[in-house]
Amino acid sequence: MNKVLFNIPRPTVPVFVRNAPRAGADTAALSVGGNSCEDDGGKSLIEVNQTGSASWVKSDLEFPVRRIYCVGRNYREHAIEMGGDPDRELPCFFQKPPDSIVVCSPKHPSSTPSIPSVPYPPKTASLHYEGEIIVAISKDGFQIPVQNAMDYIYGYSIGCDLTRRDFQSDAKKKGRPWDAAKGFDFSCPLSPIVPKEEVFKSFPIFDDDNENANANDDTTTNHEEILKTMQLTLKVNGSIRQQSSVGCMVYSVPEIISHLSELFRLQAGDLILTGTPAGVSDINVGDRVSISCRVGLDASDGDLLIPCEFVIGPKC
Repeated sequence: MNKVLFNIPRPTVPVFVRNAPRAGADTAALSVGGNSCEDDGGKSLIEVNQTGSASWVKSDLEFPVRRIYCVGRNYREHAIEMGGDPDRELPCFFQKPPDSIVVCSPKHPSSTPSIPSVPYPPKTASLHYEGEIIVAISKDGFQIPVQNAMDYIYGYSIGCDLTRRDFQSDAKKKGRPWDAAKGFDFSCPLSPIVPKEEVFKSFPIFDDDNENANANDDTTTNHEEILKTMQLTLKVNGSIRQQSSVGCMVYSVPEIISHLSELFRLQAGDLILTGTPAGVSDINVGDRVSISCRVGLDASDGDLLIPCEFVIGPKC
């Protein structure tokens, strides 16, 4: 029997769960059923538990990463700033290698805070940030219908599609692949994965203790509508550079999963970076990047996902 030359384990991402008190949580109403990019008419209201910034606890689970898929130009304003037409282009997919992951885990409150350092990649003079919501896939699927796509989601993360923009611009002009622009070492900083049930604990319709939970609602529909309320914000050195509602995506999360599964057989362990809003630009050595996802723009609204923070280190 032949022997394997090398034992190369899969990269893994830790799974975190909430450790926030539920009793006595205040609630606030959020509009869902639309997004901030369009007219607000016809939206319904949904209640959200306002617990402030959540406390996160590392579980004993690790999510093994098989592939990392990315979606290009999936926010209208970003598509325009990159010279595209969001109303006419089909989703554009590319990949990053699994070992490009840099996990940005929160520290225990009693420990000294430590922000991961991501080295500035070689051979580039234009490193760009791209903050994104990340979807973690829990089971295998091929040619998945849009209406069933949410069933394939295990949980969510936040990350950054670091890009050698000069490499990408040159590749576009010459009709070459984007591998060197997108798939370099340490090009995918991301936060730990939060199971979808933990994310939606903030919403009473998914509260197991709520006797009316899901009594008259479709869980999959509510899951999708709640996604549209998420607000993604990226800051560099404390200054907001990107901020948008997930509802501003050209293709929604279930549409992304469905389109991608027409091209590839999705499997448990796959990650999907769902696209970045407008505002991409250069970052330099010493810059601190912070990406968060909340139910609103106010700091008191609390994090739905674990923030992703890192510092750009010296050049490789």
